[in-house]
Amino acid sequence: MAPAEPGPDVLDAFEAAKGFMPLKEGLALYAAAAGAAALGLPLLEVGTYCGRSTVLLADAARAAGVSVITVDHHRGSEEQQPGWDYHDPATVDPDLGLMDTLPTFRRTLHRAGLEDHVIAVVGRSPQVAALWNTPLGLVFIDGGHTDEHAGADYEGWAPHVAEGGLLVIHDVFPAPVDEWTGQAPYRIYLRALESGAFTEVSATDSLRVLRRTGVAAGRRG
Repeated sequence: MAPAEPGPDVLDAFEAAKGFMPLKEGLALYAAAAGAAALGLPLLEVGTYCGRSTVLLADAARAAGVSVITVDHHRGSEEQQPGWDYHDPATVDPDLGLMDTLPTFRRTLHRAGLEDHVIAVVGRSPQVAALWNTPLGLVFIDGGHTDEHAGADYEGWAPHVAEGGLLVIHDVFPAPVDEWTGQAPYRIYLRALESGAFTEVSATDSLRVLRRTGVAAGRRG
């Protein structure tokens, strides 16, 4: 069983990785992953970027003997493109002129010693979800921040959360001023609660943890 908090080496790897998740939210994610991993099912992340949160999920999974699947096309979400506040020029492939976070992600995992505990799926979330048929102990949604992409991530992956498993949503900002950073995640968070399938477990800043405690309306029978 995973400990309640990651060790110093894992925290160092988390802090060294490119990404946007603050430590407080990272610790809440780790605690959720450690609990969910006890179900003996894989943990899945939507939105890998450079592997900052993957390090925490992978360490929790390693302790429990399960795997992490992380899904990303590695071309960057909307707010990470050139001209936006979250763009990092170092993630641009100089030959193609397009973002490619996959090499940075692989370096992050290698340096953390966690490559053997992560299955990286390079592709678009809805396409991967359409082929998926394995129950999951945890689904962490941290992908695109438009209604189209956040909605597709929720619709594609939430049904795969096993009974007693966790749905974790990042960047949940209720204030309308955060339209480009957290309103779409906030709306899928509300959808999850309104579905009748999920009950909120905790809220840590913009991170929401919900447990599957029922069946979504319209899916019974």
